[in-house]
Amino acid sequence: MPVRVLAGRAGPFLALLAGLAMALGFAPYGHGWIVPPALAVAFAQVAAAPRRRAALGAYLFGLGYAGAGVYWIFISISRYGGGPLAASAVTPLMIALFALYPLAALMLGRWVGAGRRGVTTLAALPAAWLLVEWVRSWLFTGATWLAVGYTQVDLPPGALAPVLGLYGVGVLVCAPAGGLAWLALRPDARRLGVAAALIAAYLASGALWGVHWSRPAGPAMDVALVQGNVPQDKKWLVDNRVDTLRYYAQASRRHYGTPLIVWPEAAVPAFYDAVAENFLDPLAEEAADAGSHIVTGVPARGADGGAYNAVVVLGQGPATGYFKRHLVPFGEYVPFRGLLGGALDFIGAPLGDFSAGTEPAPLTVDGVTIGASVCYEVTFGPLIADALPQAQVLLNVSNDGWFGDSAAPHQHLEMARMRALETGREMLRATNTGITAVIGADGTIRAQAPQFERTVLEASVRPRRGETPYVVYRDVPAVALVLAVLVLAAGLARAPRRRAD
Repeated sequence: MPVRVLAGRAGPFLALLAGLAMALGFAPYGHGWIVPPALAVAFAQVAAAPRRRAALGAYLFGLGYAGAGVYWIFISISRYGGGPLAASAVTPLMIALFALYPLAALMLGRWVGAGRRGVTTLAALPAAWLLVEWVRSWLFTGATWLAVGYTQVDLPPGALAPVLGLYGVGVLVCAPAGGLAWLALRPDARRLGVAAALIAAYLASGALWGVHWSRPAGPAMDVALVQGNVPQDKKWLVDNRVDTLRYYAQASRRHYGTPLIVWPEAAVPAFYDAVAENFLDPLAEEAADAGSHIVTGVPARGADGGAYNAVVVLGQGPATGYFKRHLVPFGEYVPFRGLLGGALDFIGAPLGDFSAGTEPAPLTVDGVTIGASVCYEVTFGPLIADALPQAQVLLNVSNDGWFGDSAAPHQHLEMARMRALETGREMLRATNTGITAVIGADGTIRAQAPQFERTVLEASVRPRRGETPYVVYRDVPAVALVLAVLVLAAGLARAPRRRAD
């Protein structure tokens, strides 16, 4: 692709198309191979174009990336929030804001590269992209959605996840993208050799798939994951509560004798103490007599009187349960409540604002230690790793009914697979409408239930022990590498020029 095309008026349009193509790398499409060349287009355009045109291309790339990647925000707000009018206003705004992250990453890389195209494409842009991905994992409460490393769970770089985590995998995505961008700016034998070497490293990383980072810690345990498929618009209706609880109880009774029965996030559509005496406690005794333990998501009151999105073992109560620690703004609480009052309650939690838990609080069932997480928490690698090494199995309960038949539930499952890879633990994923699944310690899907059906997924899970390098060091090595490359790139870009770039 000639420099004049990338630097010219067509450049921003090509960047927009590349951003749209990025979404194809994520679930449910699964074309992860497309991400390095798509990123390469953005890298090359930003490196070659004049500053304003580069910024325009960077922002259009972000708009395409976010628009095709998180379009399902519209479904959530339209159906279950403020309606189509509110969705039509809020969704473009959120996509426009998300696009600021790619803009910041690409323009940071351009600035660090200081006009030296080789340094810019090979080092500054890949490192800047990953640095901004990491920053957005904690800035403004954090979001890791659409991080490029997720696209590689089934490809060679995914094998690096137990060592360097999501952002280490991202290194093997962005580095070949940089090599391809440098080659696109001026094809020659030397640049072709560099790009080929980086692609070879991308492919060779798959050799780590043969390494086992954890080991069995006991016999496999049979599990039954109950998928209630309760429509989101009926889930919290008082008139629907009895039918919901009856289904979960009946489905569980059909699987008595299975050591672990799991219900999804907030499967009980009422606070724990409101239904404990007449429903939950008797059911727990009944299940225990049959050799089963029931774990469910349920709103619960803490000792401090706060409301929590909890995961509890029936019969043990909230005191020994897990309280969700990373809450979703506007979904589980309304930020700036003191300033806004009830103005945004229409997109808040159905039972009012939740409080955030503070401890990993592993659950214990039949001698097996379980690291629990709720919904969106599974998108944060360090948070999931907090439960290790004690946790022998991971559990994520979720309700993706908010997003309908869109890409969101598939993307959510893909992120859960990355967490299993990073930690070397098998994961149970129990959801309301799907995707309910059992994930192996290698990130593969070992069993999966169909979406939008009332069903029970029967499977087994093997407890495991041991710590992967990622569990020990979290994101520190990958972020340190990225920062070191940025500093090196800045130094090289500002060194005296010996020859034309």
